[in-house]
Order: sequence, then C-alpha cells, then structure tokens
Amino acid sequence: MRIAISTGGGDAPGLNAVIRAATLSAIGRGWTVLGIKRGYAGLLGEDEVVPLTAESVRGIAHLGGTILRTTNRGNPFGFPVQQKDGSWKEVDRSGELIENARNLGIQALISIGGDGSLAIAQRLVEKGMRIVGVPKTIDNDVSGTVTTFGFDTAVTTAIEAIDKLHTTAESHDRVMVLEVMGRDAGFIALHSGVSGTADVILIPEIPWKLEHVCEAVMERDRSGRKFAIIVVAEGAAEQGGVASIIGESMPGQNRRVGGIAQRLAKSIQDRTGKECRSMVLGHLQRGGMPTGYDRLLATRFGGAATQAVADGKWGHMVALQTPHIVTVPITEALAVAKRVDPDHDVVQTARRIGISFGDR
Repeated sequence: MRIAISTGGGDAPGLNAVIRAATLSAIGRGWTVLGIKRGYAGLLGEDEVVPLTAESVRGIAHLGGTILRTTNRGNPFGFPVQQKDGSWKEVDRSGELIENARNLGIQALISIGGDGSLAIAQRLVEKGMRIVGVPKTIDNDVSGTVTTFGFDTAVTTAIEAIDKLHTTAESHDRVMVLEVMGRDAGFIALHSGVSGTADVILIPEIPWKLEHVCEAVMERDRSGRKFAIIVVAEGAAEQGGVASIIGESMPGQNRRVGGIAQRLAKSIQDRTGKECRSMVLGHLQRGGMPTGYDRLLATRFGGAATQAVADGKWGHMVALQTPHIVTVPITEALAVAKRVDPDHDVVQTARRIGISFGDR
C-alpha cells in the first residue's frame, strides 16, 4: 500500500502528532507513506511530495504547526492562478491532481483539515479518489465529532491571556475587551470566557446589543467591582448587524473578519465613560505546543485514520464520539454546521453565575 498525507486550511496545534501517528501506523503495516506539501500544492507541481519515514516524523508530536506546511488557498476545484494582467482567475485543476496522484502510485490519501478541506476531499472522493478525512479546527466547528484537536490548546492560550488581563484591569479599574478567533462559531470565546471568569461573552450564535453590554459593565461598577473582562469572538455581531470584514483577502481565501474588539472598546468607553482597552489574541491561538489532551486526541486520530484506510472507509472521517474514535461519512459531518447551542449547559451555567451574553 502506498498512501499520502496532506494538511490543509489553517494550522492547528496537533497536526504534527496526527502526521506522526498516521505515518508510524502505516509503516507498521509495511506501507509506504508520502507527504504532500502545502495542502494539495505538492500534487499540482506548486510544491513537493516527500517521503515520510519513521526518522522524518521522529520528535514532532509536541511541535506546533505542520512539517508539511499548509494553505487555505489551495482548492483544486478553484485554484487561484494569476493572469498576465495581474488579475486572478480560479481554475479547476482537480483532474490534474488525480492524474498526478495516480502517476505517483498513491493508492489512498489521508486529508487532515477543517470543513473546507473536508468538502474538497468529498468532491475528490466523488471523482474516484480514495480518501479518509481527519477533522482539524481550533474553532471546534466540525460536526460529527465531540471535539477536534487544536481546540483545547487555543482555549488554554485564551485563558492564559484572560488571567493576565484580570490583574492589569483590576489595577487600573479598566474594561478589557479580548478578541479571540471564531468567525462563525463561538466555542473558543465561550469556553475560555467561562473558564477565565469573564464578565461578558459575545459570540456569533447570540446576537447582542451594546446597551446590554454597557449595562453589565456599569452593574459591576455599581457593585464596587470597577473593572470588567469582555471576551468577544471575531465574528460576533450586534443584533441586526453583520460581522466586520477587515482588509483584503488573498485570492482563494475566505473573507477576513475581526476588529470587533477595538470598535467595541471605543463604543463602551464613549457610552459609559469608563476607560476601555482592547486586545486581539489572533494567531497566537494557532501557535505553540499542543496541550497533552490535543496531543493524545491527534495521535488517536492519526492511528484511526490508518485503520480506516485499511478498512476501505473512503469518504469517511475519523471522529471522537466519547469514549471511542469512530468513523462517520464526510457528507454527514458537513450536512449541518456545528455551532454553539444557546441552550447548551455551558451557556446556561454562564448565565447562572452572572456572565452576560449581551442579549438581555
């Protein structure tokens, strides 16, 4: 058996642990393993396809990022190609990709990525490629699995930031607004905000009003707590509004959202008269060593992906359905977007202990 591994979309702590586990599991079966650089770029002549051996994956489980590198601009069904006049055009290169994989003797592919990468994998499966998926997203927004690797590390990074902001906020009686990742799903903001004892949590799934946020801040002020911590997901928007888009996206990329923290801080300061400061945690949430939980989950996913290849589970992805690792059809995982349920017990617990979601 000759298999290949690719990592696509945004990087996440734990990717290297998946690569290592999948590679070692495959070698243990006597298979040959190749690594495709930068998503599918290596199969399109835009980068390399390299051998993966026990030596090449030695000592990488604790490292952040991915030794294969990654991209969120590599959709082979709409590959961005720059024209002579400087403009960009999207070209379907999926047929070329499949042909090149066949020429390299690749019999199966393990595709590690989020919902975008999994959707691409499913389309390639429908064109005849034999693919097993591994869900990857720090946002935890892939359905069919309880959680994804990288999420725990991102939440831990956010909690560490909240802990540090508490001390400086209390020292100066300031309102601190921390923006975390979460374009469409607010899991990072919710989990870090509750764990870090934030006072207000704003997420895309629960539209909020500025007046309610300010009231929560002033209620603390009246009670003698002169500072406040607000955690906001980058995609959170006021009732009747939409998430803010920042800058220009590169060709083939999703829209860039964010900047909500700075605007929110200014609005709160203008309305309440309290000093407000903002901070954007940004890509720190994607970097660094994965937590022990993420290393373990990533390793389990990598081993399970190799087993799924052996079982011929084409068009399936591995998933955590506690306490077991199972496989589910990629189409099933993509059918319904995973979002924070406003009635979830974590949300209800937050409300019971006095955390505001700005909606009442």
